[in-house]
Amino acid sequence: MILTTDLDNTLIYSYKHDIGNEKRCAEIYNGREISFITGKTFELLSAVKERHLIVPVTTRTEEQYRRIDLGAGGFEYALVCNGGVLLKNGSEDKSWYEQSMKLTESSLPEIKKAAAILGEDENVCFEIRCIRELFVFTKSREPEITAGILRQQLDSSLADVFTNGVKVYAVPKMLDKGTAVERLRDYLGEKEIFAAGDSEFDIPMIKTADHAVCPRGLVPAGENIIFCGDNELLSERMLEEALSL
Repeated sequence: MILTTDLDNTLIYSYKHDIGNEKRCAEIYNGREISFITGKTFELLSAVKERHLIVPVTTRTEEQYRRIDLGAGGFEYALVCNGGVLLKNGSEDKSWYEQSMKLTESSLPEIKKAAAILGEDENVCFEIRCIRELFVFTKSREPEITAGILRQQLDSSLADVFTNGVKVYAVPKMLDKGTAVERLRDYLGEKEIFAAGDSEFDIPMIKTADHAVCPRGLVPAGENIIFCGDNELLSERMLEEALSL
């Protein structure tokens, strides 16, 4: 089985998130410890890695992904840039990226348009980044207002707009985690998919999976969906469920 898991707030947690005292540092940035996993997550992770193939699927860039060290050895595969880039044993699969560019080619004018719109938005308070020519990212003082402006002016059949805290993204329609996971399934040969995630970015991946764990309310209830309890950490529930399969 392949366990495709989001990273932030699914497997690892920001220093802003209280996950108790029994935790291990998972990420250092500019000399500061900024992300953590629980001790229980660390133990479960090692056990799951012996039974299943774990593939992180994240909107993080390759550079941001490489900052993460869970202390349990690396992952053979990782999907970064919202699935647009595949890393195999730490090296980029060039053909995967080329195919991603082909899949998103029709959306490129809308992504360029999004960057131009963001450049005129007075609420934008960060540089406007075009990530690997795949999608646009920035930060806004009023993220919902900025996202609303983008949604009004972009072709929704070609581009999606997301917010995550102060972050705002314009992403090609075909650059989603569900598409990436289906591509991975074909790449590795037909295998059962168990997915976990916590945000709007993760919904396509959860919907395409054979089994999934997520917070209640993210997607409608279904036979393949397990909802994480209010007093549970998604990382621990996900790995416990994976061990039971």
